[in-house]
Amino acid sequence: MLTWLLPALLVGVVYVLIGRLFALPTDNVQAWRIAAWLVCGVAYAAHIWYEQFKLRTSPRLTAVHVTFAVAIGAFGLALAGMIHSLSAAPAIRPAWLLALVAWPAVTAIPAFLVALAAGSVLRRLSRRTGAE
Repeated sequence: MLTWLLPALLVGVVYVLIGRLFALPTDNVQAWRIAAWLVCGVAYAAHIWYEQFKLRTSPRLTAVHVTFAVAIGAFGLALAGMIHSLSAAPAIRPAWLLALVAWPAVTAIPAFLVALAAGSVLRRLSRRTGAE
């Protein structure tokens, strides 16, 4: 029933770990940032693949599940940023509370649209190769 939830949570945690760990090196910051994007892209594609070919979910459900993982990752990064900012200021600024909502929302919309398109394409390709 909820076979998608644990993988989505795990991928969301992977996004947070990538975001935090790839930000640690202070040299070649741009290269590390690009590497983080690439690794997150691989995790995103692997999640879509898992949903489509292992769980056999519809493109719409695939997009919802993948978007959930992306939103978890964005929320985790916003939360980590908020906690980190407490070392500079003793109080939580209202902007961080907004970020806890805004970051998941802003990342979820494109994540949903891309996953929906990718899921639809993969579904059509798998039907073509299965019919032959």
